[in-house]
Amino acid sequence: MRATPDFALLHPGYNRTTMPVLVEGTSPIIRVQTIHDRYAGGWTAFADDVPNNTLCSDKELARVGFMMPQDCEAFVGLLERRGLTFLRDGQSQDIAVAVQDSGLTAPCDWLEVGRIELKPGQTVMAVRLKGTTIQNVFCPANWTYEKSLSRQYVVAPVESGETSLKFLRRDGRLDVYLDLSTGREVFVGRPDVGSK
Repeated sequence: MRATPDFALLHPGYNRTTMPVLVEGTSPIIRVQTIHDRYAGGWTAFADDVPNNTLCSDKELARVGFMMPQDCEAFVGLLERRGLTFLRDGQSQDIAVAVQDSGLTAPCDWLEVGRIELKPGQTVMAVRLKGTTIQNVFCPANWTYEKSLSRQYVVAPVESGETSLKFLRRDGRLDVYLDLSTGREVFVGRPDVGSK
């Protein structure tokens, strides 16, 4: 989808065309009304179940971001146990999953996704509810492009296959990898999703 001039970005410090909800890493996207109507415990329980500080919402969509796909899968499993449906016949239902570098993981008839240039050289992926009239972009509290995954995104290692990342150690809630292409350590936040 292409951004159109009627979308005005309202993230502080930016004045470019955009969409409402930021996507970084691997992000489950849920309609807020569905959370109120069908999530066991409603919005309060949902917000309490979010295992990290990446929740953002435009009051139509809620988004949570994960650096590792398996953490996203665990959170989607939690959402399903709380009453939401991810997929039916290969289509996203109550939950859609967007990946920062490739878009939606399954067809979704209620979302639009695209890349937006906030400022020259500052591009992010975002989603919006189809037909929305909201003209703001919503990011997690204290989000800045300079410290974001959008600025420096490394694809997380997978269980099988080639990767330029070598696992070094677990340090609290961080997995530490060596980026073999740069020789630098890469830190991956790992929330505690499974305990809920």
